[in-house]
Amino acid sequence: MDGTTDDPTRVPPDAGETRVVLDGRALDLNGVVRLADAAAAPAVPARAFERARRSWRAAGRLAADGRLYGRGTGVGAHRSVPVDAHDEGEHGLRILRSHAGGAGALLPARQVRAMLAIRANQLLAGGSGIQPAFVTALTDALRLGVHPAVNEYGGLGTGDLTALAQTGLTLIGERPWLSDPPEPGQGRRPEPGGGRPEAQGGGPEAYCGRREAHSGRPRTGGAPEGDAEPRPTAPTPYVIPGPRAGDGERPGPGALQGGLPAQWRGEGGGEGGDGGEGGERGASFDPDTGAGGLPAQWRGADGGDARPGVLTAGRPASPTAGGGTGPGAPGAGPPAGSRDGTGAGPGVDAPDAPDATAAAAARLPAQWRGGHRNHPPPVDGAGRLPAPVVPQPGDALALLSSNALTLGQAALACHDLGVLLRGTHAVAALSLAAVSGSLEAYAAELHALRPYPGAARAAAEVRRLLGVPDRPRGTGRRIQDPFGFRAFPQAHGPALDAADALRRVVEAEVNCPSENPLITPDGTAAYHHGGFYAAPLGLALDALNLAVLQTARLSAARLTALGRPDLTGLLAFLAVGPASSSATMILEYTANSALAELRLCATPASAGHAVLSHGLEEAASFASQAARQSLRAVDAYATVLACELVCSVRALRLRPAPPATAAFTVADTALASGTEDRPLTADVTAATEVLWALAEL
Repeated sequence: MDGTTDDPTRVPPDAGETRVVLDGRALDLNGVVRLADAAAAPAVPARAFERARRSWRAAGRLAADGRLYGRGTGVGAHRSVPVDAHDEGEHGLRILRSHAGGAGALLPARQVRAMLAIRANQLLAGGSGIQPAFVTALTDALRLGVHPAVNEYGGLGTGDLTALAQTGLTLIGERPWLSDPPEPGQGRRPEPGGGRPEAQGGGPEAYCGRREAHSGRPRTGGAPEGDAEPRPTAPTPYVIPGPRAGDGERPGPGALQGGLPAQWRGEGGGEGGDGGEGGERGASFDPDTGAGGLPAQWRGADGGDARPGVLTAGRPASPTAGGGTGPGAPGAGPPAGSRDGTGAGPGVDAPDAPDATAAAAARLPAQWRGGHRNHPPPVDGAGRLPAPVVPQPGDALALLSSNALTLGQAALACHDLGVLLRGTHAVAALSLAAVSGSLEAYAAELHALRPYPGAARAAAEVRRLLGVPDRPRGTGRRIQDPFGFRAFPQAHGPALDAADALRRVVEAEVNCPSENPLITPDGTAAYHHGGFYAAPLGLALDALNLAVLQTARLSAARLTALGRPDLTGLLAFLAVGPASSSATMILEYTANSALAELRLCATPASAGHAVLSHGLEEAASFASQAARQSLRAVDAYATVLACELVCSVRALRLRPAPPATAAFTVADTALASGTEDRPLTADVTAATEVLWALAEL
């Protein structure tokens, strides 16, 4: 490999820190998040790509010497059913198509991009035996700002089979790409000016996709108050644009190339296209390569009505009827624009060559091409798509054998909850100051006697943020404060420890091969195993969800305390004006509503049970469910903290001398100053955004 013709990544010379290296060895959680948020582009070193190539070649040799599960056999309960050698290619396609049975809402781009990054890195670890062209296509998708349509339901923590099958069909060109990239640096961090749509450029497009990144669930419901139009509720589902024979309707998601009417597959009949009459397309559709045979408007070759948010699959145009050799014709090589097993191809080597899919993408509305102000152009050329990969024997199961989606969701949840846990230090410190609480419970000497790193860290952060010494004495109005203040280090510390533990599990899993069968590094053996069983990940997620609930309970308790005159010396519920004013009373209800959601999220997913595939798979880790619970916990926990922050800032403003700390200055500047009875929704929203700034203090 010379690094020029088939290197899977073309990184601009001045990329600098805008790159995240994918080498199968050193990807960390922050790197996953940066790629998911389109804040960086992937870079693949030549040595890592060569490692994947060696694994691919070794798998071919081992398959020639004996059957490999999923290549020379069926899968699951069909593990003992042999597959003829001449049928291995079709067998792989059948696996992808049959396993692409996910259901439910489409996942946000951020989660799918995290999956793509992790799967590419895992394949570069060199144990899958997959052709390296899949690595190239995965990294191309990240750079170009496109992603496959992936449904929410389908995994149980024993491999994200449906999500990766849907991804595989997109990579080979059987499903279209979606174009809804997250904004660079978006993630969970709000932009300057606030998270409300009117502060970020306005309009439905500015709002769509922002809140979906919080919880992992697409937005539901109509427009917020004051909007003239309802806003989109979810990413546009994939639909191949084009006529349906006889009735002019669009085909549904299942009407992909394998089930096309005969006139669209080049088998005669129907109305023409591609230079022939009446469907005379020759044998332009090849089931092995997935090339040719589609109506022109589906390929982007001419006309057609491109559906917003959906980019055609990048399939090369089929030859005109009556001559020539096209994809699938005897003796023909891989279709133009596709890659052979090396990863090389026009999609990599000739980025400026004419591309029918680029023409199709150019006809899409600007916001779906990456030109809208809230959807910046892809890193490497607006409107381009990854070249379709030509699937080969053994590729299907090699791609599917991973928990990449669950790991991506876990990485995002771990990162986002980690930010909120850091922000909690500042919120708790401000509440402690607002009630003139005792700092004795935070003394360094006290925590040195109990060897719990998280608790010691929580206490140290509160001391630092309030600017008090390590050995505070005689502070506060009371000998002992309520638990929300006195036991904060003990409740919050385990959440910090759990987040660290989850990070370690995620970073281990994204950098090691988990495929079944697993090709050894020296290429001499293939092991059938259960490394895909994600018990470590599921248990770590459950532990974090439970720990977040513990610290969130104390946040709600502190919120209640801030409304008590006997603790603050202020009016009930921090009222100003008539004694009957409700002031912040309702925030107790809001916070406890979010806390109830956290209790649901903290129900251990690992306690689930399932028996599948004729009893062969008699258990599951349910890490997939735990990851989704963690994503939901992000929004709920942020809401609890934001309610507390609104109250603590108001209480400190009402005191004669607010603390001269950076935490108070940041929050005081960002939050509204009015004390009249009024809706507090905007205050809570603003406080949610402030948490991200507080986390960095």
